[in-house]
Amino acid sequence: MDLKPWLNALAQALQLPEGAPSDHAMRTLLSLARDAAHEVERPAAPLTTFLVGVAVGRGATLDAAAGTATSLLMDYLEPPTET
Repeated sequence: MDLKPWLNALAQALQLPEGAPSDHAMRTLLSLARDAAHEVERPAAPLTTFLVGVAVGRGATLDAAAGTATSLLMDYLEPPTET
């Protein structure tokens, strides 16, 4: 099965009235998953996107939640500065 039909079927089975994610949402989540997998470790990808999804379910926008995760990831990767 291709991605879009799968996501549409899953959204329907999960009774999500908004349906499958938009192209923008998919790009945002896939970019975040890629960064988490490469910069932390592979299992971080689905778990990071899950937590972002929980935040969205609680009222955050996807862009804000993904931005927070990306900022935290960049801070986490940044070596401490010596003073």
